[in-house]
Amino acid sequence: MHSHLFLAGLAIWAGATAYLRLDGQRLLRPGPWWATLLLFAISFLLLAVLTRRLCKRFQVPRERWPSAAISLALPTLLLDPISSAFFSGVFPKIAPEMAGAFGGWMLCCCAGALLGVMVGQPRLSRA
Repeated sequence: MHSHLFLAGLAIWAGATAYLRLDGQRLLRPGPWWATLLLFAISFLLLAVLTRRLCKRFQVPRERWPSAAISLALPTLLLDPISSAFFSGVFPKIAPEMAGAFGGWMLCCCAGALLGVMVGQPRLSRA
C-alpha cells in the first residue's frame, strides 16, 4: 500500500463528494446521452494524467505504479458503493435516476487511473 497515494485518493474522494453533494446537479443531470459519455471520457483522461503525475510527484518507482494506482483508487472503490446505495441521501440535489450514471462514472475514473499507469510501462521479460 502506498499510504501517500491512498491519502491523496481519500482527499480527492472527499473533495469530489463534497462538491457533488453541494452542486452535483450541474455535473450529473438527466439529458442527452452524449453529455454523460463526454463526462466519462474527460474524467477517464484526467484521472490517467493525474495518477501518472502523482506517481512521479511521490517518486514511486515505475515498476510500482500499478500498485500505486490501486492505492489512489481504493477510497473510491471502497466508499462510492455506499454513496451509490444511498444515492438520494448522499447527493440530494442530483436527480435519483442519475445513480447508475454516477456508478459508471466512478468506474471510468478508476479505470483511467489504472490504465494511465499501464500505458508506456516497460514489458516484463519472459524467462
